[in-house]
Amino acid sequence: MSTLANQLAVAEREEVARGIRLLLARPLLTEAADPVGFELVRRRREPLAKWFDYTCGWNLVVEPRRGYARLAKIRTHADSSRPARRQRSHRPPFDRRRYVLLCVTAAELLSMSMTTIGLLAGRVVQATAADQALPAFDPVHRPERMAFVDVLKLLESYGVLRAVDGATEAYVESVEAKVLYGVDTTLLMRLPAAPVGASGLAVPPDEVPTGFEGLLTGIVRERRYGGAAGDGTAEETPGAAAATEPQRNLWLRHSVLRRLFDDPVVYRVDLTEDELAYVTSLTGRQILRRSVEQAGFLLEERAEGFLLVDPDAIATDVRFPDDTSTARVAALLLLEPVCAAPTGLLPEQLAEAGADLLRRFPRWAKAYRSQDGAARLADDAVRVLRDMGLIHRTGGRVVARPAAHRYRVAEATGADADRKAGQRNSVTRSEAMGTEALDGGPYEGDEQ
Repeated sequence: MSTLANQLAVAEREEVARGIRLLLARPLLTEAADPVGFELVRRRREPLAKWFDYTCGWNLVVEPRRGYARLAKIRTHADSSRPARRQRSHRPPFDRRRYVLLCVTAAELLSMSMTTIGLLAGRVVQATAADQALPAFDPVHRPERMAFVDVLKLLESYGVLRAVDGATEAYVESVEAKVLYGVDTTLLMRLPAAPVGASGLAVPPDEVPTGFEGLLTGIVRERRYGGAAGDGTAEETPGAAAATEPQRNLWLRHSVLRRLFDDPVVYRVDLTEDELAYVTSLTGRQILRRSVEQAGFLLEERAEGFLLVDPDAIATDVRFPDDTSTARVAALLLLEPVCAAPTGLLPEQLAEAGADLLRRFPRWAKAYRSQDGAARLADDAVRVLRDMGLIHRTGGRVVARPAAHRYRVAEATGADADRKAGQRNSVTRSEAMGTEALDGGPYEGDEQ
C-alpha cells in the first residue's frame, strides 16, 4: 500500500472515531448547531452507521439536505440522569407538567408545516380539554405560559421549530404575542428512539400507573433478538418463539456495549451472569477491545468493572468534578466523608456534612441558607453522585462505589470568601489514580 493510501486510511479511522464520540455525546447532531461536526458525520456516515449497528444495535440516520444526523440510542434500563432541561441560565430539569405539554405539543405539530404560537396554544388547549387523563392547559395563567415556552424552546433547540418571525419568550409576558414558526415534521418523527410506539401498547389510561415499569420495558422491546425481551430474559408473550443462539449472542454483545458506550463506567456486579460471562470470554473481550479502539477511547479494566476514557473529551456530555453549580461542588466535597465510611452514611449524617460545608464557606450556597438548607444541599449533591455512578443507596445508607475513590479533595479553604464578597473559594482536586488536577471552587450561582 502506498504512503498516500496509508495516510488516507489513517485519516478515515480518525474521523470515524471522532464521529462516533460526537454522536455518543449528541445523538441529535444538527448542521446549525455544529457545522464542522455535522460535515464530518455526513462524510463518514456509512462506516459510522455500520459501527453503531454492529457494536450497539443502534440505528443512525443522516439527512444531508435537512441538516441533521439522528442516532437512536435505545436503553434497556430506565435512567433519570439526563432529563429534558429548560433553556435557561441554570437549565433546571423538566417537571411532569412540561413533559405532558411536550408530548401534546409534539402530537399537534405533526400535522403542521407552519403555525403561530397562538394557533398552536389553542390546539393544545383543545387537546388537553378532550382528554380526561390530562390536566387542561390554560394559557391565561403565567406559569402555564412559562411551561409552554420552555417546551417550545426545547423544540427549537432540536431544530423541530424555527421562529420565522417574533421571539418565543414574548409569550411569557403576553398571550397576545405574535410568533410565526416553521415546523420540521420529519425531524419531529425522528425524535423518539424507542422501537415500539407508546400508542402501540394499547393500554387503558387507568392501568398506566400500576403497569408503568412494564410499559417502559414494552416500548424498548426489539424483534431482532427473537424471544429475548428488552432485558435479555425470555419473551413472556404466549406462543413466542425462543431466541436462537445467534440472537442470544447478539443481545449479549449489544446489551454490554450499549451500557459501556452510553455510561462509561460499568460495574461487574451490575451485569447479569450471562453478560459477565460474555464480556470476559475470549470472543467478547476481542470485540470489546476492538470496538473501544475504533471509537478512539482508552479502556481501563479493573476488578470491579470497566471504564472508558475519552482523551479528547469529545464524548463527554457531563463533567465531574465541575463548578458550574453549587450541587456539583458540594458533591465533590461530600465524596470524602462518603468514601471514608465503608458502610455508608445515613441521611442525617449527610445533612450534618452539608451543614459543615455551609459553616466552612459562609458566603457560598446562598440558596441553601434556609432552615432545611443543609439537608437539601446534601440531597442535591447525592443526586449528582448517583447520576455519575459514584454512589448507590442500600439499606437507607449512601455507599461509595469503586469509581468514587478516583477522586479526593486535596485542599479546600474559605478564607478569601470571608474577606471578599463574591470571590470563589479555592478547591483543588487531584485524582487518586491519575496525575490531573482541576482548580475550581464553590460557585455563587445556585442551580434552581
